Formats: sequence, structure tokens, C-alpha cells
Amino acid sequence: MKPAMKLPFAILCTVPFIMVLGNSMLVPLLPLMRSVLNISLVQVSLFITAFSLPAGIVIPFAGFLSDCYGRKTIMVPALILYGAGGLLAGLAGWLVASPYYLILGSRILQGIGAGGTYQLAMALAGDIFQTKERTKALGLLEAANGLGKVVSPIAGAAVGLLLWFAPFFVYGLLALPIGVAVWLLVREPDQGNKSKIGVRSYFWQLGQIFQEKGLSLLATILAGMVVLFILFGVLSYVSDVLEAVYGITGLRIGLLIAIPVGTMALTSYLSGSYLQKTTGQLLKVVVITGLILEASALVIMGFCANIYIFFLAMVFMGCGTGIVLPAVNTLVTSASAKERGGITCLYGSARFFGVALGPPAFGLAMTLGRVPLFLSAAVLVGIIAFLTVAFIQTEKLLPPEFLPGH
Repeated sequence: MKPAMKLPFAILCTVPFIMVLGNSMLVPLLPLMRSVLNISLVQVSLFITAFSLPAGIVIPFAGFLSDCYGRKTIMVPALILYGAGGLLAGLAGWLVASPYYLILGSRILQGIGAGGTYQLAMALAGDIFQTKERTKALGLLEAANGLGKVVSPIAGAAVGLLLWFAPFFVYGLLALPIGVAVWLLVREPDQGNKSKIGVRSYFWQLGQIFQEKGLSLLATILAGMVVLFILFGVLSYVSDVLEAVYGITGLRIGLLIAIPVGTMALTSYLSGSYLQKTTGQLLKVVVITGLILEASALVIMGFCANIYIFFLAMVFMGCGTGIVLPAVNTLVTSASAKERGGITCLYGSARFFGVALGPPAFGLAMTLGRVPLFLSAAVLVGIIAFLTVAFIQTEKLLPPEFLPGH
């Protein structure tokens, strides 16, 4: 990476970092919020869903607008909206006697803003880096996202010791300066006059991409979606079990949750760095390997009640997730240059839907018992691994310079 790019890219990496705070800061506080607000497990898990579901819906439209008018033009207002939603949620918790529905509404607003953040950062990185260096850059973005997952449960638990709603204010305090820094310091490559393309023509072109590369692209997107569905489902499950079964509360929950996501962040960085030096054909093998590792970890978690072995399995699950995501990110962002924003944001929607559905799905499935819950999750990951083997064709998704002989 050129020296002149290091500071702008570091600022760009703060976008996925702050985006992931939107959910991960709240995970260790869900039991406390459930108690304070006197709501059910499913109701409190909707704080995650209310953020992630609107983000998933908004992301494709954000991608279209960014392809037409520029990444930063969409990303910076989205960061401001993200921060404003957090501030409103914090004020509701502070000033309103029964704030559950106001917080839920504020989380929806915050999620709408989040829909224009991380995926556009990925698309912008794809615009900036036109060589195999793109794989490392996307690995660093995923590592920044993972670092946010490491820091946020610890920070959320620590800030929550002051006031249960205090983490909501953190979003506003961080989002505004990051938005200003992105606008002023990150240079967006000139992509020509994009605004001439119409909505119908744009989505027709996206349809052509899926017609040509559909099964490969869909299998790749599903792999990224499912590993995040599993990750956030397991984290919400663990947050509840640590307090209800083991009597672990507060900051200790955040520290324990940080272990598997820290592993994921480190693995994302190492995987992205390694893949930069290899041919693109290895990406499929890497995705399959990560999925097999994750499925194996879920089986262990299902059959073993010992907390130490359980967390060791969670570390392996984090490794599997960290192996899968940089490879998937590279395949998706390389599938198209002209419509990169749209393709990347469709992938981003799938990721957010995975995050949104994970906590309530695991919350509802907890009634089945630990073994059926984790074995079902392992079977789901196994199905995605099969689809990866059967349908992903790297030569369809990657440009020629990423393949052997170039």
C-alpha cells in the first residue's frame, strides 16, 4: 500500500469498526436491559433485529445511489443518521419512563443509517485497489469489523456499568467525527458521470450479472450470511446463559464474548494477508475450510457442557468465520466493476439479515435444548459448505489478473 494511502485507508477502516458497534456493544447488556425494562428474551433480542433488518433492506438502495452519485455522497450522511439514531435511543432511555418502543424506533433509524456504511466502504476499497492488494485491503476492513466486535462487548459492558443506556450515546460521539474525516481525507477514484444511468437500466444490469454468475454469486453470499447468522446467534445465546446458568455478569460477560470475536478479527487479518499472495482459485478452498471448521465447532458446542471446552470451540468457530469472510468479500467485490456498489450491497443486505435473524432464532430455539440447537446450526453450515463445493466457480467471479498465469 502506498504511503499516501495509509491514513485515508485507516480512516476508511473506522467505518466498519463503528458500524459493528451498533449491535456488538449491546450483546453483553441484553440481560440487564431485559431486567430493567421488564421484557422477554425475544423482545430484548429485537434491539438487534430492529437495527439489522432495516439496514439489510436499505443497503441495496444505498448501493444503487453510490454507483450513481458516489460512495462518499451516501456514506457520510448515513454515518450522521447512524449517530443520530443512537443519541435518540440514549435520550429515550434517560428521559422516558417506559422507553422500550422509543428505543426500538430509534434503533430502526440507526439501522437505516448503518445501511450506507460498511458495504460502501468495501465497494470504495474495491474501487481504490485494482490489483491483488484488494484482497489484503478487504481483509483489513474485515479485521477492523472484527476488532469492533472484540472491543465493543468489553466497551459496552464497561459503559453499561455507569448507566444501562449509556452505550447508545457512544454511537453519536463517534459517528460525526468519522463522517467528517471520511469526507475530507478519503479520496474517491473518478468513476465518470454515473448519474446518467436509470433505475430500470441499473437493475437490469444487475440482473444480467446474476444471470451470468448467479449460482456462484448466490452460494458465495449465502456463505457470508450464514457465518454471521451463527456468530450473533451464538453470542446472544452465550450472553444469556453466562448470567442465567453461571452467574457471570457485567464486564466479565463482555470479556468472555470478546474471546471468539477477537479470534475472528485476528484470523480475518491473517487470512486476508495470506490470500493476497496466492492465486484467486484458492479462495473457494478457503471458504470450504472455514465452513467445515465452523460446523465442527458447533457439534462440539452441542455435546459438551463444560464451559472451558465450550469456549475453546467458540474460538474455533471464530477462526472459521475469520477464514470465510475475507475470501467471500473478495469474491463478491470482484464479481463486477461497474455495478460493484450494487453487488456488494446486496451481499451486505444478506449479512445484515443474518445478524438480524441470529439472536431471535437462537432465542426461540433455546426451548429445544442445547444439543438440537447446535446440531441444527451445524447442519445448516454443512449445507452451505455443500453449496460452496457444488456451485462456486472462482473463474466466473474473479477478473483474469486474480487467476493463475497473470
